[in-house]
Amino acid sequence: MRGRTPFAVLVVTLLSAGLLGLLMLNTALNEGSFTLSRLKRQTTEATDQQQSLQQDIAAQSAPDALEQRARELGMVPGGDPVFLGADGSVTGKPKPAEDNPPVPRSSTEPWQRPAASGPSSPSPSPGPADPGIDLAPAPPATASGSPSPGAQR
Repeated sequence: MRGRTPFAVLVVTLLSAGLLGLLMLNTALNEGSFTLSRLKRQTTEATDQQQSLQQDIAAQSAPDALEQRARELGMVPGGDPVFLGADGSVTGKPKPAEDNPPVPRSSTEPWQRPAASGPSSPSPSPGPADPGIDLAPAPPATASGSPSPGAQR
C-alpha cells in the first residue's frame, strides 16, 4: 500500500495539472474569440463610415453640385476655351466671361466673411503653433513697372 500512495499522488497531480492547463487554454481561446468579435464589429463600422463618406464626396463632386457651389462663390461659366500654340498663335476668340443672369454678390468676399463666434474660433493673436504669417493681399502693381516707393534694394 505504501508503494502505491506516491504513484497515486503523482497521477492525481498530473491529471489536475492537465485539467488546469486545458482550462487556461480554453480561457485564452475564448478571450481571443471575444477580441476577434470586437475587432470585426469595429471593422464593419469603419467600412460603413468609409462608404458613407465616399458617397458624400461623390455627391459633392457631381457636376451640378460643383456648379452650384461655384455660383455661390461668385464664379461664372468661362465660355468657349482659347488655346495658345507653341509658336504663340491664338486659336479661338478670347472674350471675358459673362454673368447671365447676374449672381448677387455679398458686400464681402467669401474669404473675408466673419467666422462663426464661439469657443472653436481661432484667436487673432498668433499662437505657439502659428508662425504669424501675414496673409494680407499684395498691393496692386504699378502701371509703369517700377518698384513701389516702399520697396528698396
